[in-house]
Amino acid sequence: MGVPGHLSIVARSALQLRDGGPATVAALARSLEISRTSVENAVAVLSESGLLVDAPATGTSGAGRPARHYAFHAGAGTVVGLDIGVASVRVILADLAGRVVAQRSFPGVEAQADGAAKLQAVIDHVRRTLADADLPTSRLRAVGVSLPGLIDDAGRVTLSVVIPEWSGVDIGAQLRQAFGCPVAVDNGVRLAAVAEHHLGVAQLVDDVIYLSVGNRISMGLILGGRPRRGIHNAAGDIGRLAFRGLDTGTGQISWRTAPTAAEVFAAARAGDAAARDELDAFIDELAHGIATLTMTVDPAMIVVGGGLSAAHEQLLDPLRAALPRHLGLPFQVPIAEARLGAEAAAHGAVVHAFQRHASDVYGIDDMPVPPITPLSAAVAPASASASASLEEK
Repeated sequence: MGVPGHLSIVARSALQLRDGGPATVAALARSLEISRTSVENAVAVLSESGLLVDAPATGTSGAGRPARHYAFHAGAGTVVGLDIGVASVRVILADLAGRVVAQRSFPGVEAQADGAAKLQAVIDHVRRTLADADLPTSRLRAVGVSLPGLIDDAGRVTLSVVIPEWSGVDIGAQLRQAFGCPVAVDNGVRLAAVAEHHLGVAQLVDDVIYLSVGNRISMGLILGGRPRRGIHNAAGDIGRLAFRGLDTGTGQISWRTAPTAAEVFAAARAGDAAARDELDAFIDELAHGIATLTMTVDPAMIVVGGGLSAAHEQLLDPLRAALPRHLGLPFQVPIAEARLGAEAAAHGAVVHAFQRHASDVYGIDDMPVPPITPLSAAVAPASASASASLEEK
């Protein structure tokens, strides 16, 4: 594991221990190629901040006293990833090394009477998840929040057509008051793109279009390895414009041959000619919109997530065949299924919290985001049924 040389010695020492495992002062000095005295000073700072604990010595021999081993204290704090939608609310708890230690899914906020009730329900879900994991609220270092809408840098919801009661509300400030720690809020599809780039199918790709296809079509952009927000925080809010036939206000997909996508897909599988024709036309229009976006951004990869993304033989395979016809270029842009499925935005919220509030999480200004390690269930592939996550958001 390489530790960036531009970081402070304290951050380099913490990073080596966090991502590389326990070590002695001498081993740290060798790995980081700095003096033993510098490492001793860094270890003293980290120990005082609570980020280090003693680790049992391993592989020692000889009669002398074994050298003291230090380990990164990942359990010293908790970072929350929160994905808020009308159909579900997902809560993820991660330790300071980025390991997900608990996750829960709750009913969405749609049934709540008003904006205040929706917010209180979300707060209760987080507190319940912490209590079930036997983690005190006082241990929270930061909360990352994913929600549908345009979000400004301060965490205020500029506009949300999905949760309209929160338009104009400073959700970040409300959650900061509830939990007593920094809160980072961003658009859910943008954070899903962040998750796929940080720990999903697009980890080695720095220019990515992430397309969420479910009840509606929406997009997140990773350009140059960073999520693109735009001057008005609206970059990627293009589904209702780039794809013809959608509700121009919400980006909602309307189906003619059946009430829901799941029913259209099922009818097409059963041989219904009208459903097959509608699905073919939808895929062709989807390919046309993706081609428009591709020629605008020129990405290295297109990642398709959302409730319909797992329908390989009915959506992704024909989409891969249709896109080159619309592009008409001598190269192909790969289309990949999102790896994290419905859990993507919650994991992206964890990444966002570490990115925006590293100094509060670690007490060190320049600590990089840890490698997020999901629970095994979090990365299990979604069901091939298109209906599995169709009602999300």
